[in-house]
Amino acid sequence: MLTIIDKYILKKYLSTFAVMLLLFAPIGIVIDVSEKINRMIENKIPIMDLLIYYFHFTIYFTNLLFPIFLFLSVIWFTSKLANDTEIIAILSSGISFTRFLRPFLIGASIVSVFILLMGFFIVPRSSERFNNFRYTYLRGDKKLIRGDNTDVFRQISNDEYIYVNSFDVASKTAYNFSYEKFTKDKLAYKISASRIQWNPKTKNYTMYDYVKRTVGGLDDKLEKADKKDAKFNFDLEDITPVVYIAETLNLGKLNKFIEKEKKRGSSNINVYLVVLYKKYSIPVSAFILTIIAVAVSSMKRRGGMGLSLAIGIAVAFSFVFFDKIFGTLAEKSSFPPLLAVWFPNMVFGILAIFLLRNAKR
Repeated sequence: MLTIIDKYILKKYLSTFAVMLLLFAPIGIVIDVSEKINRMIENKIPIMDLLIYYFHFTIYFTNLLFPIFLFLSVIWFTSKLANDTEIIAILSSGISFTRFLRPFLIGASIVSVFILLMGFFIVPRSSERFNNFRYTYLRGDKKLIRGDNTDVFRQISNDEYIYVNSFDVASKTAYNFSYEKFTKDKLAYKISASRIQWNPKTKNYTMYDYVKRTVGGLDDKLEKADKKDAKFNFDLEDITPVVYIAETLNLGKLNKFIEKEKKRGSSNINVYLVVLYKKYSIPVSAFILTIIAVAVSSMKRRGGMGLSLAIGIAVAFSFVFFDKIFGTLAEKSSFPPLLAVWFPNMVFGILAIFLLRNAKR
């Protein structure tokens, strides 16, 4: 049963976190606009597309920096409680520090469930729209995705291989497509096309400048067509650049995608595993950061709220720094992704226990 004090602290916890999101989201949008305004003008992006982009940008941005927003919001209102001597009054009434923590942990539970569901179902959709817009209008030569990750080569079965040079996300079109079919380690036939487009309604592909070369014993057989529809044994994700594909899949699709990539021996499997594990580790960080924030800011200091905020900002950015460093380490090396993703939580979890014990004293 929640007491009046519990409701008061819980209300402060959730309302301050919401206000922090509302304050920082416009700042993120302003910074993004200032960086990309020239390219937006050059590409004459429609206003409606911009509004949709910044709606999804806000979701993507807040999910990315969620630990910082949460930590600073808890530091802010807990320091204010301490400076107004409200915490002293609460503890003097006979309530233990552990009992004082209960509404904070309830608030962390609410935020964790919210972030968990967001990461499973909402953030992937926003990530897809955000990245599609960015790659279509704000990077490369406006339409095609260029770079080291554009040459996509896949083994889709024991005897089938596909290759595309580049991919246009908006039109779901791949360029310089080739498909090779082997029989008993020998090439049976090869299909090539200048471009191949996915048709969502009919669930098939349309190839342009189609050429099929069937390998014969004495001579090869050629088949050509300006346009040809066909069904293949691969999904759209197989020819999508691997830059951000894992971020755009909900939990069910991501698990299936990872299993499929494991069977194929994908070199990017660590990238996908990092995305999966972070869906679980980020909500847990809400509890750890909440405990650290309360332990740091619950004491009344000579420096007032400013000192507590300074400490809070340093700890929050240290957490994000650890998270990024170990995430990149797992993606670019043989470092175990599970350990890399959970390492910041383990380190700051130990710090939380240490600070909590000192705060109780």
